[in-house]
Amino acid sequence: MNTPSYSCIRTYQPIDGVGVIQLNRAAVLNALSLQTMIELVDAFERFDADDSVRCIVIHGNERAFAAGADITEMSDADSVTMLQRDQFARWERIRQTKKPVIAAVSGFALGGGCELAMLCDMIVASATAQFGQPEINIGAMPGAGGTQRLTRAVGKALAMEMVLTGRTISAEQAREAGLVNKVVPVEAYLDEALALASEIASKAPIAARLAKEAVLRAHSTTLEGGLEFERKNFYLLFSTKDQKEGMSAFVEKRKPTWSNS
Repeated sequence: MNTPSYSCIRTYQPIDGVGVIQLNRAAVLNALSLQTMIELVDAFERFDADDSVRCIVIHGNERAFAAGADITEMSDADSVTMLQRDQFARWERIRQTKKPVIAAVSGFALGGGCELAMLCDMIVASATAQFGQPEINIGAMPGAGGTQRLTRAVGKALAMEMVLTGRTISAEQAREAGLVNKVVPVEAYLDEALALASEIASKAPIAARLAKEAVLRAHSTTLEGGLEFERKNFYLLFSTKDQKEGMSAFVEKRKPTWSNS
């Protein structure tokens, strides 16, 4: 994959099936400007289309994953401007990423930063990570999924408290509430996320994609509808070469070789 020239992010060539995206605006705590979101969409879509990538990791730096949206770009905007800007369409394009995505979070994950982390499928946090939706403190509210994904992850009571007070929660509180997969020392958070991504990348790619779809469907449908969707994806995998290879390898007690077909 040719590496494009970005100004707000960095991407790294896939290693062992893992593509890496780094937010690269350290001077403003990786604030999510419109240009940052444009570049993120491009990077995610490039990795999603790259057969050598089987899992994606996104991270910032030790001080901040992302401290929120770039307020300077919207402080003087009116409702019509915001509607025409349609900035959340870019978030939807990131949400549509088919491959598993892991957020490696250290330091601040606030406002849009918290929403970006929740847009991912899993979160590995450093012990210094802080999660919050502080938009209420500037006369606003979450707009990129904060009221919806946070509530689904941690429950109504805690989400309501965080959204209405603007308070943050620690990495350990986030783990206990079900927002975060694991918490590790700050010096290990990125390596831990990359190790998890590498493990996922070693699995059958089509099975991982369809399994991700099924898990996500649980948030948007009834149990009956989710079970029906799960069964259809399960049956669909029996038309893939990787299913035949995986089950043959199991019977023959050898390691499978995936063809992504």
